[in-house]
Amino acid sequence: MSEKKYILSESEAQQKLKRMSLEIAESLSGQEGPVLLIGVQNSGVVIAEAIGGLLRPFLDKKNDIVSVKLNKHHPDKVELSEIVPLNGVNIILIDDVTNSGKTLLYALKPLLNWHPRTIQTLVMVERMHKMYPVKPDFVGLSISTTLEEHIQVETIDGKIVGAYVV
Repeated sequence: MSEKKYILSESEAQQKLKRMSLEIAESLSGQEGPVLLIGVQNSGVVIAEAIGGLLRPFLDKKNDIVSVKLNKHHPDKVELSEIVPLNGVNIILIDDVTNSGKTLLYALKPLLNWHPRTIQTLVMVERMHKMYPVKPDFVGLSISTTLEEHIQVETIDGKIVGAYVV
């Protein structure tokens, strides 16, 4: 196994989360409708919970969190953790790392059966190997990697403790 090479420490990750929360609050300023944070299991949910907590002081609207489950290698079956009406809702779809854009694209699939007010995407780390037409709206860190390298967002007890390349 390759050695971990950290690209984000815990404090840097927290700083990125705070910045992205402020960017979301600014983008939703003046928008009507509730906010729904949808985290791609597993790390995307941890990020969604952190963002949700950071957003509360800035939004005068309710923000709920649900998760979306899919197999990232075979994403044809996508499930939301609970059935929630999405008409008129401002959705932020959240994942830990984007590489080709495939996971975010497939995670959008069940949302298209509704008429949300807005859909925006957020990733903690964006890699530069796009193969699908999905570009995150909010990015913690953009990094160029080789195709052989992989990035992991590390979580412990529901808290982001860093991100590393292997």
